[in-house]
Amino acid sequence: MQRPLEAGTSRSVDDFLKKVYALQQATERVSTNQLAEALQISAASVTDMAQRLHEAQLIDHRKYYGVRLTESGESIALRVLRRHRIIELFLVQELGYAMHEIHEEAERLEHAVSDRFIESLAAILGQPLLDPHGDPIPSAAGEIHDMDLQRLSDLPLAQPATVRGLSSTDPSELALQNRLGFNIGALVIPIHHHPESGEIIVEVGGKECQVGEDMAATILVEIRSKKRL
Repeated sequence: MQRPLEAGTSRSVDDFLKKVYALQQATERVSTNQLAEALQISAASVTDMAQRLHEAQLIDHRKYYGVRLTESGESIALRVLRRHRIIELFLVQELGYAMHEIHEEAERLEHAVSDRFIESLAAILGQPLLDPHGDPIPSAAGEIHDMDLQRLSDLPLAQPATVRGLSSTDPSELALQNRLGFNIGALVIPIHHHPESGEIIVEVGGKECQVGEDMAATILVEIRSKKRL
């Protein structure tokens, strides 16, 4: 008889549960093929892991109907997400990493540090609610508090806002945004919109720059009161 998995002690288990959590935000149940593609492993490997996690009561696995996290599985997934997102924010805010550099670093570190270390980082960062991509950071109790963010491309002209996240997954685009000054916490104000080209002239960090509408849609901002300027 196969020995049950010990929850949270295996990197492969943590990564699997984290990926199921991410995928099931868009669908009731996650298919084997979806997981195989997302994890870049074979469908047979996904099925084997799913069966083991089903026996450990971390996921509900039904043949031909995919998987879904159980309450215990979701708790582990949220714990791993909290680690990953706090580490990413720490790398950006405290260590000066560029946005396109943080994901792989956080992937390695999230499995290597203790809960005490993560909570110390959270305290240093002021118990943050968002990671550098604008995604919510689960609390230590597994709760998620969403913030009302807007895309820079939807921001009215002359409306000041604070950059809260960069949602692009393209390293070159993230690097460009970093060079232009779209750093977490930066003040941005749309100045002019070219309707024909879709390009937007924006004041960011006290300097003007021009960005395309597609790029502006990946910059997530929180509106500031104009009275504060």
